[in-house]
Amino acid sequence: MKLPMLCCTALLTIPLAAQAIDAGPASPQQQETEGWLLLQSRNLAASPQPQSATPTERELALQRWLKKYHYEIPDLYDPDAGGKVETK
Repeated sequence: MKLPMLCCTALLTIPLAAQAIDAGPASPQQQETEGWLLLQSRNLAASPQPQSATPTERELALQRWLKKYHYEIPDLYDPDAGGKVETK
């Protein structure tokens, strides 16, 4: 009876020994990032002026989006097949 009770007690105390990460950002960069994410999620830095795209901007964005469907997906992917980088 004592052994199962001792085992159960030991198993129940294991989570208490786990150390959690301290609350708050670990670095100034992380603190800055969390600040920006908080601004975005709470909508605190939104512009009072509505910002709409012109018809030309919308058309260019649509064409850029549609362009990604012009590339054929290969049947097989060979990670060892090298390629070259072309610069314009």
